[in-house]
Amino acid sequence: MIVIDDVLLSDDIVTKDFVCDLDACLGACCWEGEWGAPLLDEEPAIIKKVWKKVAPYLSEESKEAVKEQGFGTHFGENEVLGTPLVKGGACAYLIWDGKGIGKCAFERAFEEGKIDWPKPISCHLYPIRVRYLNNGTEAWNYDRWKICAPACKNGKKLKVPVYKFLKNAIIRAKGEEFYAQLEVCAEAVAP
Repeated sequence: MIVIDDVLLSDDIVTKDFVCDLDACLGACCWEGEWGAPLLDEEPAIIKKVWKKVAPYLSEESKEAVKEQGFGTHFGENEVLGTPLVKGGACAYLIWDGKGIGKCAFERAFEEGKIDWPKPISCHLYPIRVRYLNNGTEAWNYDRWKICAPACKNGKKLKVPVYKFLKNAIIRAKGEEFYAQLEVCAEAVAP
């Protein structure tokens, strides 16, 4: 276990390898599963702010799901806030590229300079999943999901640990200083 400020990080984040291989998984993390991607409390308001610039990327079915469920919806008995789903399946913010790979409409709009928000932080940090504990501490764990087996294989081949693959996302979530501390800890845990 690594502790930096108010964050507890699983050693797997520095010892396991991971690099997305979209040609192999086809972006399945955006359309597999029973719940939408977790959202921070403030993220539905951000989505509302960028909606008019993102909506043109989406299918009518996706827009209808957002209209019915809102920019974020609640799942499970704990009422976890997440992205709306189309017919209980794919994320409503999913789009398809020309090769049949699922991608994020927010990320596409961001890459094209139409919005200044890349995507929900839980999506950006994946395969790290963050749990917010009652005492204000965050628990960061490496989420193993069989659909990501190609990413694990690719990461091992390229020798890229999870935290290095997610450098930009981690810096976005916690800042440069946090990431620098994580690098030092990683060298101690996985030299």
